[in-house]
Amino acid sequence: MEKLSREDAWELLCEYTKTPALRKHALAVEAAMAHFARLNGEDEEVWGVVGLLHDLDYEKYPEEHCHKAEEIMSEREVDEIYIRAMKTHGYGICTEVKPESQMEKTLFTIDELTGLINALCLMRPSKSVLDLEVKSVKKKFKDKSFAAGVNREVIIKGCEMLGIDLDEVMRETIEGMKERAEEIGLKGAL
Repeated sequence: MEKLSREDAWELLCEYTKTPALRKHALAVEAAMAHFARLNGEDEEVWGVVGLLHDLDYEKYPEEHCHKAEEIMSEREVDEIYIRAMKTHGYGICTEVKPESQMEKTLFTIDELTGLINALCLMRPSKSVLDLEVKSVKKKFKDKSFAAGVNREVIIKGCEMLGIDLDEVMRETIEGMKERAEEIGLKGAL
């Protein structure tokens, strides 16, 4: 496989994604993916870049989500491992490419979860992920009206694919986001 550098991935993302919130989401998914890579003894940069680029086409081409990104990445001769992983995060929603590798299953699982965690952090007094606990995330996870756009079924299905308990996935996703709290705008008052 031909690795895509983090710098090149960031440039590509910024070319297609101008909205600060969408860039921060990409950074949050990157942070969580790199953390899970470390837990799995995998390449943090590869997993991180997959997280960074997963929504490459979302801002400009929401109706062609995942399909336009595949086209863009193919034109740039981005390695298939990144393209396939990006496509799997839309499995059952906008693609039929099922997550198979540990990396793909992780991306599928944590993408929506980082969105829920982000929304939760922004409404907390500290505005921070640094003091966030799993029980707070679980409480909001159960509240379907909170961050209603977050697809909880995808998260649950992802946990099943990974064979990892929801609590553990939440805990490790929080840990990954903590590592980059400032960069993703969730350092808050702490």
